[in-house]
Amino acid sequence: MLTKSGPTLADGTKVADLVNLETREVQMRTLSDPELYELEMERIFGKTWLLLGHESEIPAQGDFMVRDMGSDSVLVTRDKAGEIHVLLNVCSHRGMRVSTVDAGNTQIHTCIYHGWAFTTNGSFLGAPVEKECMHGKIRSKAELGLKKARVTLYGGLIFATWNIDGPSFEDFLGDAKWYYDMLFQRSDKGLEVLGPPQRFVVRANWKAAGEQSAADGYHTLTLHRWLGEVGNYSHVKDKDSGANDLTQQMYGVEISSPHGHALRCQDLARKIRRLTGKEPADLTPEERFRVLPPPGMTADMVPQLLRHLGKEQIDVMASMPPQVGGIFPNVLFAFLYLPQPDGSSLGAIALHTYVPRGPDKLEFTNWVFVEKDTPADVREKMRKQSTQLLGTTGMVEQDDSDTWPHMTLAAKGAMGRKMTLKYQAAYETGAPEGWPGPGIVNEGFTKDDTQWHWWQYWLELMTADTDA
Repeated sequence: MLTKSGPTLADGTKVADLVNLETREVQMRTLSDPELYELEMERIFGKTWLLLGHESEIPAQGDFMVRDMGSDSVLVTRDKAGEIHVLLNVCSHRGMRVSTVDAGNTQIHTCIYHGWAFTTNGSFLGAPVEKECMHGKIRSKAELGLKKARVTLYGGLIFATWNIDGPSFEDFLGDAKWYYDMLFQRSDKGLEVLGPPQRFVVRANWKAAGEQSAADGYHTLTLHRWLGEVGNYSHVKDKDSGANDLTQQMYGVEISSPHGHALRCQDLARKIRRLTGKEPADLTPEERFRVLPPPGMTADMVPQLLRHLGKEQIDVMASMPPQVGGIFPNVLFAFLYLPQPDGSSLGAIALHTYVPRGPDKLEFTNWVFVEKDTPADVREKMRKQSTQLLGTTGMVEQDDSDTWPHMTLAAKGAMGRKMTLKYQAAYETGAPEGWPGPGIVNEGFTKDDTQWHWWQYWLELMTADTDA
């Protein structure tokens, strides 16, 4: 049922009332309600731009992979001209899945049920026994192709949406694109995947993971405290306190977006001092890059940064670069500086998506990336450490994927579903003086603002006026 203020659930609750904008609280039933889940498939996953993979996963003509846009299976294909298409994996004849495998190479996609055949761009070729015209004469062949999504490539990443006439991908990213370009549009040849993504199923609502991807830094201090005790940061001590480096990682700049995108930018000053013995202010951005290249890059790749990014972006990259964040609704990215025992730093690049599989189930997908110019020995180290930390069996993700099911179970309880998620630690600082980048910018110890803006955009989409 729809009202002017959005949907009303079967028990009479308006979706608009699930989020209290004054107290910055969200009812926990949002993490378990089947009605909400069905609305999300239409209003969020049926409308927004969704990450499906990277073009390097399907490099050759005829390559394809099967991915999901919310609850819909799709074929991601590369045609003879090299163009990428995203097609609903539902045969236009009787609704059978056209492809029942995860990936492959073919010039013709044939449904196993009645043999209807489709090209790599989704056009209908025909049915067996052509002279009998088994597709009938009511609809033309041109009308019987696979349903096509709108597609864009960004830094080689494949995004698609069912909202054919909706906002452009650039409009969807908004101000956040200025920062994302530092990660995905920074080099001559771009990123590539190190093999197919890792995937596993978690018994949790997708939003438990999705809202964390909106730059939740605070949980690192407790859930991932081992990073400072026995992990990568355990041997990095503060020269004044002698304590490990982890707490200091919570300070920096956070960027929010009205569209729920988020980034955490962390100060490199202490790392630069440790590596050079000099004050960062006394070094040019190029000099800082030579001793501490961005994650995934080597010192000899630094000139590529200068070619692809503007001066203000270079200044941010060399001092307070984005390292973790998310793209609404279900993407997390990590471009991390991982301290090594010898005092050096290794880059790790990973992207996650949290694909809905029902009100209490998600599929966790993890890609490990390197720059195409990365030397073989460095890419192997990156692959190993990225997988150990951020992979499906990685130590960080074992922590995270343990919390989300508990939240989902709690949200099913008679009392638990009435409790609220709270985002009341709000910034009172604003942007640092002279900060050149756009967006909703704040500095200091990590707060709840980025995640709260994620929920605000969720609410905006869920309560938007639509046709019944």
